[in-house]
Amino acid sequence: MTEATVPATPTGPRGDLCIRTLAMPADTNANGDIFGGWLLSQMDVGGGVFAAKVAKSRTVTVAIEAMNFRKAVYVGDLVSVYAHLVRIGRTSMTVRLEAWVVRRREEQPILVTDGNFTYVSIDDGGRPQPIKRDGMIAT
Repeated sequence: MTEATVPATPTGPRGDLCIRTLAMPADTNANGDIFGGWLLSQMDVGGGVFAAKVAKSRTVTVAIEAMNFRKAVYVGDLVSVYAHLVRIGRTSMTVRLEAWVVRRREEQPILVTDGNFTYVSIDDGGRPQPIKRDGMIAT
């Protein structure tokens, strides 16, 4: 089993690894912690990568729900975003995203943020289109 396909466990990430980045000083808020908007954008980038892979097309974010900011993220934390498919419809899908960090001098990942993001498959004109599933179009 590869690192990118970690199985669901209560103490570790679930889903496919979509993005990994380092939290930097430029990403901080007035308190010196990492700005929640920066973390949300990293999750959306990772979710977009995952959604485009599932849809085999361009996708757009149409909703973010059930966001939980569980722990602070600090400068120097290694942030990893994992995604797994919750629901797939005709043109849209719901993706569960989890952001985990590994802090300096620590080895155990910590869940810092999670939420459900909805993506819609779009055509070249930006209009919703059916999601292709295993060579078939969703009905």
